[in-house]
Amino acid sequence: MSSRTLLAVVSLALACASGGAIPEPEGGSVAVPADMAIGLNGGATVFYEQLVQRRVNALETFNDPVLRKYFRSEDLFFDYYADLAQSLADAHFEKSRPFAIEVQEMIFESAANAQVQVLFRGYDNRPLRPNRVSLVRRDRWQYEQEAWWITPGKL
Repeated sequence: MSSRTLLAVVSLALACASGGAIPEPEGGSVAVPADMAIGLNGGATVFYEQLVQRRVNALETFNDPVLRKYFRSEDLFFDYYADLAQSLADAHFEKSRPFAIEVQEMIFESAANAQVQVLFRGYDNRPLRPNRVSLVRRDRWQYEQEAWWITPGKL
């Protein structure tokens, strides 16, 4: 299977799983080599899986070195983590604990910059609301020094 074919298959699979498309970046999107797309997908999946069934507003999760290794500095981790914890609280996640997280879509703005759309699902913490809640986030990832890093900030 050629790298272009593999990239097309990965892109199609991610697009089909998406609950809503990421808006096209102003500068457009680019095709990247398959190993770049697979590397981002693998790294993002591992990162987000570390948050499943864990309380985001707990010190144990905050101090997890596995989560921190996806950020170039502690300050960037602190910014991202505070924003994520607040987003889950605002979305009424019970105990700020998602029970499922799914990488829905990736779009490459350049070979070294991508947006990753992620769906968080959890139980509703509001009284008399036995339903589930969800949160869709778009995180920016950058490729630098042969690794993908999460870069907090507005998209």
